[in-house]
Amino acid sequence: MATTTAPPKLLRLTDPGLREQLEALPASAALIGISTDGRAIAVDIDDALHILVCSGDGGGSTTILRTLTTQFLHQGAHALVLDVTRISHLWARNLPTVTHRGNVAGIHDALVSLASELQRRIDLDGDLDDVPRLMVVIDRADITLRQLAHYWETYRQKDDPKKSPAVAALKAVLYEGRAARIHVIYDGPAIAGPPL
Repeated sequence: MATTTAPPKLLRLTDPGLREQLEALPASAALIGISTDGRAIAVDIDDALHILVCSGDGGGSTTILRTLTTQFLHQGAHALVLDVTRISHLWARNLPTVTHRGNVAGIHDALVSLASELQRRIDLDGDLDDVPRLMVVIDRADITLRQLAHYWETYRQKDDPKKSPAVAALKAVLYEGRAARIHVIYDGPAIAGPPL
């Protein structure tokens, strides 16, 4: 006797029960799925520090990055979207609380500026209640890091540090970001490319 499984019921965010579960999530959490019994499954960045999205080409990682980011924006966060493909996150352009960078020079400069923002927030010594959470969204992190390293090798001057300041800034955010309410959501096989 063959068993058949019914296709999953289409679930909408407006469905009764799910909407209440979503509204009950803390501002530090984003929905990542629905369990088989209909419960919302969320990731809480106060517990997770950063979020890594892994999938093969065409696996939907860009959509997941967009979905997570928009949920945090809805909850009052700001975002720095680093889109090395220049087209994956056009939705983020011209939003008032989002900075979108697509070319390598712009990504480099944004990360270097991020180091200053990290230090500014750390200097607040935990008084971050009025400071919006900052989500740093990096699509294709492995490619982005390789391009940043190449960019720095090409343009650095004789007296500049050997290591890219953009890569150093990202490393600092990965280590100290949580204390400053800065979180990284990135797509990649882990942050590959040049060593952080």
